[in-house]
Amino acid sequence: MSKKYIIATIKEWNIENYKKHFNKSDLFHLITDKKQLNKQELDKIGPEYIFFPHWSWIIPEEIWRNYNCVVFHMTDLPYGRGGTPLQNLIIRGFKKTKISAIKVDGGIDTGDVYMKNELDLGGKASEIYKRASDIIFNEMIPFIISNNPAPRQQSGKIVSFERLKPSQSQITDDFDLDKIYDQIRMLDAEGYPQACIELEKIKVDFSNADVKIINGKKIVTANVQIYEK
Repeated sequence: MSKKYIIATIKEWNIENYKKHFNKSDLFHLITDKKQLNKQELDKIGPEYIFFPHWSWIIPEEIWRNYNCVVFHMTDLPYGRGGTPLQNLIIRGFKKTKISAIKVDGGIDTGDVYMKNELDLGGKASEIYKRASDIIFNEMIPFIISNNPAPRQQSGKIVSFERLKPSQSQITDDFDLDKIYDQIRMLDAEGYPQACIELEKIKVDFSNADVKIINGKKIVTANVQIYEK
């Protein structure tokens, strides 16, 4: 009997990759809604693995205890456990990171590691997420399915991230040009509040940032939306 697999994700870039790679296969099933992730429905499929490229909810214990649930986290774990890893990495000046494929357990990003792959952090957030998705679907998921690697305990110094709050999307007077550029690009993706400047009655949102040298002077360019609050 052929083994079956589930991809559980909510982001469009992952859904597009699912359709590209697995949509025509009877061995793969796509879940995009929290309500679909319940043991009764999963038992009907009996998946060998459930892969979570990007999932915003806690995975119930009755699911991760009964199935091999694999989460993909955008840090070299155990460094960077916790929320909004991409934004936290960029704030800290990282240019590269690793995607860690880990076995879900009862903690936050504490599970044993199946594998890690390199990821470049250049460009805006939507480009980085698409790049990560391509690595996950082209390399990591096929490797895990083909090789069934035994996950190994995380090793190294534990560093935890706190999830960024919407209020932290603002650009303030103490930002230099490099920090302004990073602030705009790290929030430039579906589902994230755009980098902004807030005045008493007006809000200015920024996207599509770029850095240029004009007449020997560094300039940050961006698309701007100005509206009343």
